[in-house]
Amino acid sequence: MTGRIAICLLLLLPMYASAQSADAKPGDIDPAEVVVRVPGMPDRGNSMETVRARLGDPNRRVGPVGEPPITRWVYDRFTVYFEHDRVLHAVKNRQR
Repeated sequence: MTGRIAICLLLLLPMYASAQSADAKPGDIDPAEVVVRVPGMPDRGNSMETVRARLGDPNRRVGPVGEPPITRWVYDRFTVYFEHDRVLHAVKNRQR
């Protein structure tokens, strides 16, 4: 009997979680959890060569800085962060 209850609770958990997020107010959402994709953004793990071949030269290059070395390439709509020569993350630029 206890196993059946546990299975029912596990099946209901996704519905509860989605109901909770539907009730979320703008201040309740952690900005780190929001991922905004822009068309053309490179995927994690792409090489610098692949990004340059696909997108061309960036508007600005920053780095490398720190250990491991982090380099930043700034394009019109997004910024790409590299660790060594691989894409670590790409983020949408703020509109000014």
